[in-house]
Amino acid sequence: MLEQIRNALAAYEPKRIDRDDLERAAVLIALYEKDATQHILFQVRSELVLHHKGQVSFPGGAEDEGDVDLRMTALRESEEEIGLAEEDVELLGQLDDMITISDFLVTPFVGRVTRAAPYPFALSGFEVAELLEVPLPHLLEPATMNMQELEWRGNRVRTPSFTYGEHLIWGATGRMLHQFLELIRAEL
Repeated sequence: MLEQIRNALAAYEPKRIDRDDLERAAVLIALYEKDATQHILFQVRSELVLHHKGQVSFPGGAEDEGDVDLRMTALRESEEEIGLAEEDVELLGQLDDMITISDFLVTPFVGRVTRAAPYPFALSGFEVAELLEVPLPHLLEPATMNMQELEWRGNRVRTPSFTYGEHLIWGATGRMLHQFLELIRAEL
């Protein structure tokens, strides 16, 4: 499965958004092999953070002045939030830039954790309440995804959302996940 994911990402040309008026951010869609199955890592944000309290997200955040590029942002933030060390991540590709409802311009990167399970994750108590290791086959099941209608800037929009147990993966994270799943589905 990993080779098919690698091939799909290598063949994909991500769409870029050029906007200087939005704060840049990056996230990591991290693939993690556990029990001979690929999983995707998500975090449940704490109630202490400024944006998206209690929501499910990918590790990531705003670009810092010292970041060389957005890849570094995604890797740095992943280490700060869930303790995933940069040297334990192989970047596989990139998805389309996306604008969030909180006015961030986000670049999603896809990578795989190269260190075998169990990984010694260390959650930032301030930013992260819980780590979710969601099996990729679960996310690929059609019944897992629903289209959710939300209001954004006075307009009704339909956006994909995914369920995992009691958790709802929606918003920008749901849109990024949907793009990733659709991209790899053709290869699997």
